[in-house]
Amino acid sequence: MAGHEGKTVTSDVKSGNMIFEPILEDGVFRFDCPGDDRLAAYPSLSFINSKDRDTSIISHSVPSYIPTFECVLGQQIVKLELPSGTSFYGTGEVSGPLERTGKRVFAWNTDAWGYGPGTTSLYQSHPWVLAITPNGEAMGVLADTTLRCEVDLRKESIIQFIASASYPIITFGPFASPTAVLKSLSRAIGTVFMPPKWSLGYQQCRWSYDSDTRVREIAKTFRTKGIPCDVIWMDIDYMDGFRCFTFDQERFPDPQSLAKDLHDIGFKAIWMLDPGIKCEEGYFVYDSGNKGDVWIQRADGRPFIGEVWPGPCVFPDFTQSKVRSWWASLVKDFISNGIDGIWNDMNEPAIFKTVTKTMPEKIFIEEMMNLEAVKSTRTITMYSSCAFLLFSIKKECFLLEFKNSSM
Repeated sequence: MAGHEGKTVTSDVKSGNMIFEPILEDGVFRFDCPGDDRLAAYPSLSFINSKDRDTSIISHSVPSYIPTFECVLGQQIVKLELPSGTSFYGTGEVSGPLERTGKRVFAWNTDAWGYGPGTTSLYQSHPWVLAITPNGEAMGVLADTTLRCEVDLRKESIIQFIASASYPIITFGPFASPTAVLKSLSRAIGTVFMPPKWSLGYQQCRWSYDSDTRVREIAKTFRTKGIPCDVIWMDIDYMDGFRCFTFDQERFPDPQSLAKDLHDIGFKAIWMLDPGIKCEEGYFVYDSGNKGDVWIQRADGRPFIGEVWPGPCVFPDFTQSKVRSWWASLVKDFISNGIDGIWNDMNEPAIFKTVTKTMPEKIFIEEMMNLEAVKSTRTITMYSSCAFLLFSIKKECFLLEFKNSSM
């Protein structure tokens, strides 16, 4: 049994209207299934302060639209019906046109190289929809879950989310304009950081430059031809056998010298890092990770091993604070080579030789059961480890989450 606003409902209710609670500011509501689902929902990894999602406000209006739910085989299906003629936008970074009306998207990070207009998952996961009603009002709807989530907009004027129970729905509005919705959303989840000025110009990136000689040649050619360019990116071929935090001693023997030469003619340098750490005793990152017990584990307690660029790899469990600190210490030494920014790659996490291109879903579920997080948060936590370290040292931060080298 569970109580809500003075009402007692049974926890075995399988369908019906969701129960609302006003949060954050007027016009923002949290919706949960009846019963114990509110308590069963995982802490928010979307809100800047997860307590804001869980704390009621006193003065509020009532919601204009109430979502319904149905629980089937452990899946929570949520539908929100809006006025006929409503158009849909949002759903984050996916292929296709800006308007998402009539589309279906899966919020599930995927290494989708060679993607096309029909690709339903890319490198980020945002189970978020912006709806514009026929009268011009705008409304935002967020499924606050990091598990695999289907966002189905194929039925006219209906938003449907499907993900493993339990998760709340957060609605913003309807407000007078999309701008008002996005401002309200930003007060919940935060805003984009201010990038350094140098990051706004043209940046030269490809897979891949095979030596520091080639990088210098490219940089000098830009200057000789008078082509504006502010940044050059280094892909994984700078590494020693694709081992992260290493440099090939024949092709990139002196990264500090390369960085200085680039800086002298007005370039910044961005270098790639991957989360897949080669399983190899004697490799200092692997050895220190073993010592610190930092790897994602299978149910039997052994580290999960998957194949990526270096061959068999283990993967840091960035949901643990000790692992983020360990990774940040590696980044600190790494950027001392004159590195200006980091290209975080392959952190869906991408795994070769698997149909799903990633770890077994069961591993992500087990991580969630152990409280901290799952797949869609790995980008955030790897990113935050690097961002905190870069900002604390350089007083500016520039990281990018391009997961594929096809640019």
